[in-house]
Amino acid sequence: MTTTCTRRISALAATTAILLFAQAAGAADLMPAVEPTPAAEDIGAVSPWQIRVRGLGVITNDEGSVDGVAGSDLSYSDSVIPELDITYYFTDNLAAELILGTTWAGIYGEGSLAGLDRIGSTWVLPPTLTLQYHFTDFGAFKPYVGAGVNYTIFYNQDADSATDLHVKDSFGFALQAGFDYMINEHWGVNFDVKKIFLRPDFDVTVGGADLTGNAKLDPWLIGGGVTYRF
Repeated sequence: MTTTCTRRISALAATTAILLFAQAAGAADLMPAVEPTPAAEDIGAVSPWQIRVRGLGVITNDEGSVDGVAGSDLSYSDSVIPELDITYYFTDNLAAELILGTTWAGIYGEGSLAGLDRIGSTWVLPPTLTLQYHFTDFGAFKPYVGAGVNYTIFYNQDADSATDLHVKDSFGFALQAGFDYMINEHWGVNFDVKKIFLRPDFDVTVGGADLTGNAKLDPWLIGGGVTYRF
């Protein structure tokens, strides 16, 4: 092959390479920018689920009456119980909370019923569901308010000075205020106060007489504990 032919082939190859490179560069400029793939931990959103474990003081309003008994009044024992609540966040601000716990309460005669002392006792299961608004402008300090409904179940009821006692299950209305202070993304401490407006009716038999009445419990639920956000 002659030197002239060799030079022509080399020049043609060089020209072709330059044209191919220019086309590739132009195509790269026209392609849309591709966002980098986020890390695995950035893909998942914050979980909407949260739980709390609290110590809960149940403080009742000592008021009630037996129908047809003048001057009758009632009082109830207070208690401290463990309590679990489960919260689901619909948004950063709106959430629903369900509290679960059970306690024991003694029922005592007062006023004209004082001679009966302890009329009876019952176990109380008061699941309460509230809709909450959470304030999000205070950093780690996260206050909230809420309102909702309570359905209280009375079980394992025993009569003492009475011969029979039946406290009826009852609905109530609940108000709530509290705060979480988050130590990190998942863990925090909580303080919470609820007022439940609860006034169940009851049937009681005393000295062979069948009587009815109303217990104005209206308890305060005051609690503190640990928060975990999934």
